[in-house]
Amino acid sequence: MDKKARDTVEKYPLSMRAVHWLRACLVLGLLVCGWYMTGLPEGDLSSFLYKNHKKFGILVWLVALLHLGLRWRYKSVLPSAPQALAAWEKLLSHLIHRLIIALTLLVPMMGYLLSSTFTQSDGVPFFFIARLPDFLPKNDAAFEVFQTLHKYSAYLLLACVVLHVAGALKHRFQDKGGKTDVLPRMM
Repeated sequence: MDKKARDTVEKYPLSMRAVHWLRACLVLGLLVCGWYMTGLPEGDLSSFLYKNHKKFGILVWLVALLHLGLRWRYKSVLPSAPQALAAWEKLLSHLIHRLIIALTLLVPMMGYLLSSTFTQSDGVPFFFIARLPDFLPKNDAAFEVFQTLHKYSAYLLLACVVLHVAGALKHRFQDKGGKTDVLPRMM
């Protein structure tokens, strides 16, 4: 892509780009941490990871709310899907983006609720707040439901992230600097 084309790329507002990449790093870190920590025996390392997983999970939820607020604030200036995309690509892109937004709200909420209902939970810390209040009473049957929902919705989020990245890379390498190269809009 030449300099003139780079300067005329329709970009997302800087605040949205920053929130996008922050959320991406947090979500990927939490997915890796969640997968790793569930295979550890109980001990200091697993306790450390669980506490931090909870803290950063709440942070992802807050960042997702911020993202929604920014989308609403900038709705009139957001870049539209490239016209050169096939109809099925536009539909899939729209669906994946909406799912990622919804799941970055849902997955942390299910984690919060599973921690709230687990009878042996020491609560959900959030950085300088020692412990957030529980939403629901302790109940092991409810814990199992929320644990399952948290786990499978996290796997669905991972699948959506993989599709999102694969789509961006496909267009980047197939049409670098062309009409469907959407990556520069988020850089």
